Amino acid sequence: MKKTLVSPEVQLRVEQLQTDYTNCIDDERYAEWPTLFAENCLYKIISRDNHRKKMPFGFLYCDNRRMLRDRIASMANANVFEPHCYRHILSRSEVSHADGVLVAKTGYIVFRIMHDGSHALFSTGTYLDQIIEVEGEFVFKERVVVTDSSSIDALLVIPL
Repeated sequence: MKKTLVSPEVQLRVEQLQTDYTNCIDDERYAEWPTLFAENCLYKIISRDNHRKKMPFGFLYCDNRRMLRDRIASMANANVFEPHCYRHILSRSEVSHADGVLVAKTGYIVFRIMHDGSHALFSTGTYLDQIIEVEGEFVFKERVVVTDSSSIDALLVIPL
């Protein structure tokens, strides 16, 4: 797959999408989160080891926007978990254009903050994205969250 660099404007728009994504999660505006994805999309959370081995096993798999909405609905109405929130820190995105889509790679760190104020490093890894433009807006066609660790120390309720 041949990659070509993108213009500064496209780079900025991709990084704005990354910011919008993390702000939806960090500001607990979970209902807005699925709107950042195309109707036919992929959202997967997988360990680095399984990703490298091309194994399909992961922590979470959703292959369309309806599944993302269901994930948020179950989080709000069905899952039982200790209240907490996240704070993301992102690296700058490496963005290229390949085969008609934008391809982005962005490092992340996520801290988990519990309801009592305690906090801890929760996850580190890389976002591997395919981004398309729909009605003038950039959205994720595919987001593969590759975690550095092969384990999550608690129920993974909130999207990474």
